[in-house]
Order: sequence, then structure tokens, then C-alpha cells
Amino acid sequence: MPATLRAICADITALPVDAIVNAANNTLLGGGGVDGAIHRAAGPELLACCARLNGCATGEAKITPGFRLPARHVIHTVGPVWRDGKQGEPALLAACYGHSLELAAHFGLKTIAFPCISIGVYGYPPDLAAPQAIASVRGALARLPDIQEVFFCCFSEKERMRYERALSAIAPSAAK
Repeated sequence: MPATLRAICADITALPVDAIVNAANNTLLGGGGVDGAIHRAAGPELLACCARLNGCATGEAKITPGFRLPARHVIHTVGPVWRDGKQGEPALLAACYGHSLELAAHFGLKTIAFPCISIGVYGYPPDLAAPQAIASVRGALARLPDIQEVFFCCFSEKERMRYERALSAIAPSAAK
């Protein structure tokens, strides 16, 4: 049975899923926005664990325990900073979703929640990021059939609606 994809408006740190994705910076040592919220909610053990990972390249992903979070794991990925869309940003954003899902599958995880990667301070245009996220996830799920549920955890109702529109506009067969 294909995975269910849902756009929700929620606090990603409160979701009882197998893994939440952290829109991290290259150091993995915390920051603002989603990254800071996840580090605060997970507790100091997350920072100590991340310090041993030696950072993460843009588009790549690394996994840690969730520590004090309801989620068992945190998958850290580094989204691209938007420049003009001609510096490989779409491929790097797609890689964030693909590598995160590959890690989830490798660890036998069934449910995963993504934040809106790169659309905050990294400046990725939300109207481009949402359909890219949906297409990337659907493409990866075609290769990773054991993942059952993917949430796009949005920080506002406006963002949730943007992801809902992208989910409706991009047919599952079009993402393969």
C-alpha cells in the first residue's frame, strides 16, 4: 500500500512519529527556527550527539536518537540557501528529502515528519519549495515502499494550504 502524505499545521517537536526531520545548518549544532526548537525540546543530549557527527553537507542527511522528543529519531538535513535557482538549489532540496527518506527506510522507520525545508531564513521561495518537496518525496517513496506515512509539518495555516495545493496538483504517477 502506498504511503499516505499529509500536510498539517503543528509543532513538529510534539509529533509521535518514528522520525522528525530537522532543517539544520551545516554544523548540526543548533540554530534558530525549527533547528533551535528541536534542539531545545530534545535536550542537551542531542547537541552532544550532533557534535560527534562532524557536520553535514548541504543536501545530505544524518540521523540521531530523539532523546526527549516523542519521535524516536531526528533526521538532520541541510537545505540549500536560495540564490537565484540556478546554483543547483532544486537538486539540493530534492536531495534533502530523498536522503532523509533513505535514512528512515534504512533504519526501518515507518512514519516521518518534514518541516518546510529552506523556506525560512534560507530564502527558498515557498511556491517553488512545496511542489519540489512533494515531487521529491513521491519519487523517493516509489523506491522505498516500507515507509507508511509522511507528514509535511507546516508552521502556519498559509503554508499548510500551499502544501495541500501541491499535494493535489502533483499526481502520484507524475512524480515517478
